[in-house]
Amino acid sequence: MYGRSWPRKKDFLDYNQEMVERAGIDLSLIESLFMEKSFQRSAAICLLFGILLMIATMVLHPSGGSIEQIVRISSMVMISHSLAILSIPFLFFGFYGLSVLLLNKTKWTMLALSSAGFALVAVMLAGSINGIVLPMYALRYAGETGSNLEMVKRVVNYGFMLNKTMDYIFVGGFSLAQFIWSLHMIHNSSFPRWMGWLGVLLVLLILAASLLSFNLVDLLGFRIYVLGTAAWLLCAGGWMGWKTWVQTNT
Repeated sequence: MYGRSWPRKKDFLDYNQEMVERAGIDLSLIESLFMEKSFQRSAAICLLFGILLMIATMVLHPSGGSIEQIVRISSMVMISHSLAILSIPFLFFGFYGLSVLLLNKTKWTMLALSSAGFALVAVMLAGSINGIVLPMYALRYAGETGSNLEMVKRVVNYGFMLNKTMDYIFVGGFSLAQFIWSLHMIHNSSFPRWMGWLGVLLVLLILAASLLSFNLVDLLGFRIYVLGTAAWLLCAGGWMGWKTWVQTNT
């Protein structure tokens, strides 16, 4: 590779300590730079792994319905939502790495991180209630009859409404984070500008869909949203990992 390349850590460690000090090289600064690159690589890996778990959730996620339908698909519902819950710590660490990489004097990316974290809390609540608690509840009380069955149906419907509310919170919270990150990508040399413009376009499409009353929280609408967002995050995470690998291995 032509031009200035990122030095290997082992090359520095092989130098004589006295020669390094004579050259005026700050070893602590070098170590901190390598630690920063290691952190970015770890964040990229976690972000990509979390996205793959979310994609698997959408692929495996069955469509709900009556209590009988929930009972029949209860195992798949719990597995798919467990994957979504499992992805949360990996995604948050990846979002943290992305926010740090785009950080500037305004610190707006920390607001993006807070908004994304708020959205992930909604994912955790929706996954726990609709994906774990509700199937277990349906399995236990599916045999009820009469007024008891009506009460069970009301509880199930309440769970569905709560899940939709959490979905709206997730879409709103993450869209704000994505918009801030995208604007910083446009003005930051760490990412290609097209990736930032793509993120802005996706957020504007979500806003337009909301204004046109497109249902973003039914299974089809939410699946489209998650897969579209996942594609953008795969680009961001892949770029983070690739750039770090090039800088540390050339």
